Amino acid sequence: MSDSAASSGSSWPGEQLIVAAQRGEVDSITALVSGSHPNVQRFARSLCATPEDAEDAAQEALIILYRKIGMLRASGALASWMFRIVRNECLRRARTMRAPAPLPDTAVRSAEEVVLQRIEAGRVADAIAALPAEQRHVLIMRDIQGYSGRMAAEALGLSTAAMKSRLHRARTAVQQSLRATPEPAPGDTHAHADHQSRRP
Repeated sequence: MSDSAASSGSSWPGEQLIVAAQRGEVDSITALVSGSHPNVQRFARSLCATPEDAEDAAQEALIILYRKIGMLRASGALASWMFRIVRNECLRRARTMRAPAPLPDTAVRSAEEVVLQRIEAGRVADAIAALPAEQRHVLIMRDIQGYSGRMAAEALGLSTAAMKSRLHRARTAVQQSLRATPEPAPGDTHAHADHQSRRP
């Protein structure tokens, strides 16, 4: 799902209310959070692996909206901003369920490696978010949450063969998306960050 898709199909609070909330008017902020709630829930339900994660991610996104509305650069970017917050929260919760073993103290990474890893994670997150819902759910369950094939198939109400087919299509789509997106060279990490900061 792209940012343009994120901003379409639903009615978000109007620009006047957003601008008032950015100025710090408490009543406007409260109304903005209330008016954004249905759309934020819709994002969470489509991006998170479970209803519980979706509810938690939506609540976290609304808390961020309440506390940090002043960080929004343009009133027209509210939908895209909320979409990215919900997406990141869903992925964070999925990764938490399958946290890797901690690295030994000797595994010290350079700052550049950390930046590149974050960029790669962002590219993967974008590719997963763009998948159709049925492919996204099976990919998250198998590759992020670590469910067995049988457990994933049962949870999704699929046969094992159907689950494997859907997972194969999802993995192929993500790989094609990553190949189509140019990977920045190490020296270009600051340029990527600048590009990200200019996105609506």
